[in-house]
Amino acid sequence: MNYHWNWRIFWEPSPDGVGTYMDTLWSGLGWTMATALTAWVMALVLGAIIGTVRTMPNRWAARIANGYVELFRNIPLLVQMFLWYFVMPELVPDSVGNWLKSVPYASFATAVICLGFFTSSRVAVQVSAGIHSLPRGQKMAGTALGLTLPQTYRYVLLPMAFRIVMPPLTSEFLNIIKNSSVALTIGLMELTARARSMQEFSFQVFEAFTAATLIYLIVNVIVVNLMRLLEKKIAIPGFITSGTTSAGGH
Repeated sequence: MNYHWNWRIFWEPSPDGVGTYMDTLWSGLGWTMATALTAWVMALVLGAIIGTVRTMPNRWAARIANGYVELFRNIPLLVQMFLWYFVMPELVPDSVGNWLKSVPYASFATAVICLGFFTSSRVAVQVSAGIHSLPRGQKMAGTALGLTLPQTYRYVLLPMAFRIVMPPLTSEFLNIIKNSSVALTIGLMELTARARSMQEFSFQVFEAFTAATLIYLIVNVIVVNLMRLLEKKIAIPGFITSGTTSAGGH
């Protein structure tokens, strides 16, 4: 049986009430970006904190931070998504569990929390690696200037470390956009879920997922180019070269 191509399907009314099928895909893209951006803020803040703690001299704090990283990094994202959405409400007291189940946009909140924790463990590894890559003299110089340990991290180590790890952080940002598609398993109508609903309603599977693929590709190309401009703007001459990291500054 030959497949019937119909590229005009995008301008036909969608049964989900959003408008046309193209409007359906744009709605999905909106949820994808809202989920990814909110989770990225959470991941960046938590990852910076956990990554910093991993490099501190307090062994117990470092062990706890390492345990956090190993916990969230080694459990598959899909499993974590199910645990947060289906299992967590059953583990807390009934009143809290019932509230969690009745929260508006519960799937969105769950996806943000899950992606935030999962990605923060990966960001933490990047941040700690960036701090460790700095010359030891920088930390000693901060101490010699009379800065406390928190001040040394804030004004000396972290600004340099974030410049070094900007390329891998770009990759993590791209990953969180793509990983948001896992949220379709808990009912979040993001881009992949919208494409899936489009092919179920119209049976135009190739058109639906071709459009979704192109949208993901365009978004990621835009993100890569914006982050590349940011990398060039914050790069320190003689310490970080374009597209590479350097251990200069000794």
